[in-house]
Amino acid sequence: MITLHHLENSRSQRILWLLEELGVDYKIKHYKRDPKTNLAPESLKKVHPLGKSPVITDGGQTLAESGAMIEYLARSYGDSQWAPAVDDERYWAFNYWMHYAEASLMPPLLIKLVFSRLRQPPVPFFIRPISGRIADQVDQVFTDPQIATHFSYVDSFLSEHPWFAGDDISAADIQMSFPLEAALAKNTVTRADYPNVAVFVHKIQTRPAYIRALEAGGVYEYGPRQDAG
Repeated sequence: MITLHHLENSRSQRILWLLEELGVDYKIKHYKRDPKTNLAPESLKKVHPLGKSPVITDGGQTLAESGAMIEYLARSYGDSQWAPAVDDERYWAFNYWMHYAEASLMPPLLIKLVFSRLRQPPVPFFIRPISGRIADQVDQVFTDPQIATHFSYVDSFLSEHPWFAGDDISAADIQMSFPLEAALAKNTVTRADYPNVAVFVHKIQTRPAYIRALEAGGVYEYGPRQDAG
């Protein structure tokens, strides 16, 4: 049976969502972040040397990395809707978005998150004005323009396509969900500026399998907002 090693408020939630969409039997082992560092607990290193979540075990197989796990689950337990074959006309779009989510879209979001912490404790208050100016410069010169470029691109694509790899939901949509949800939830981007991204996120967050995954997973601060409408 599949076991998902699930960390609260993490990319692990999209693995849990996919498991619910596929309707497979699975077990979930919950982990909480360290309250001081906000990092995954050391106990996860017993599952995988990197000590990060998500990780799945399935028989003798242990897999980390969201993209690898999502494709493994989609191809092992789903049909061609979830992971098209190489000779399927949807394959290269599917393959592209599976890589784009973490290779292109997530890096500027992560950089913005890291530099935002220069404006807050535990950075000493007398250093914060300097570190804050550094963060502002990085955002102005690099991070914000990159985020705008990527979200404009994704929003434009979604204005013409219901899903990322065809007319039906696929594993590519699962993979793309986390950066889009996180950016909206953290107000890194706004629904008004990227309405098609907002529609997509609302669409996935109202799916029955997504809701079941929220109930199973626990704390997930990137989930549906009460005022999202």
